[in-house]
Amino acid sequence: MSKLKIYGVPLSRAYRALWMANELGLDYENFPIHFADGSAKTPEYLEVNPNGRIPAIDDNGFKLWESMAINLYLAKKHGSALLPKTMEDEAQAIQWSFWAMTEVEKPALAVLLHRFFLPKDQRDPKLADEGEQQLQKPLAVLDQRLAKTGYLVGPTFTVADLNVASVLSWARMGRVDLSGFPDVEQWLTGCLKRPAAVKAAPGQASRSALLGQG
Repeated sequence: MSKLKIYGVPLSRAYRALWMANELGLDYENFPIHFADGSAKTPEYLEVNPNGRIPAIDDNGFKLWESMAINLYLAKKHGSALLPKTMEDEAQAIQWSFWAMTEVEKPALAVLLHRFFLPKDQRDPKLADEGEQQLQKPLAVLDQRLAKTGYLVGPTFTVADLNVASVLSWARMGRVDLSGFPDVEQWLTGCLKRPAAVKAAPGQASRSALLGQG
């Protein structure tokens, strides 16, 4: 059987799939398709993901895109403890994964772009501050949940935690103040220090930012 192929650079949504593959101990090959250099628009890559976005995977001929779908698929395929066992808990894992995309990703990305990623002359501090303000409500929802359970679904780390933490890693890199959400801050730090997450992280400088060390 051929190796799992994961397309995308770590400093992108592909980080989520790389982190999951590491958690599962999978043998994979990472193809550094980049969102900014045109490599995601080549005919070869469009055969994998016709949307021209990353990440995507090729699992022995089965092609799949959308980061949350990829992670839920891998966790389920490999019978991982990261996927909750009951139908209700699995539904909650899906719920939190979708929630991260609809409630967290857009403002977190705005913060990341305008405080970290864009060239300095293209950054707009107002847009970054607005993104941080928009994160206050979902962070409060998340903090309330974590105060009760410690993790998002049940008493242990699952794919739900991985998916949500991977999105919130952008807020950490963008230096969003999490001091008002102590359960989120503790949980996120623990998630991002997991060996599988550290192995997937995009370079030393970005890794330090992810972990709040620089």
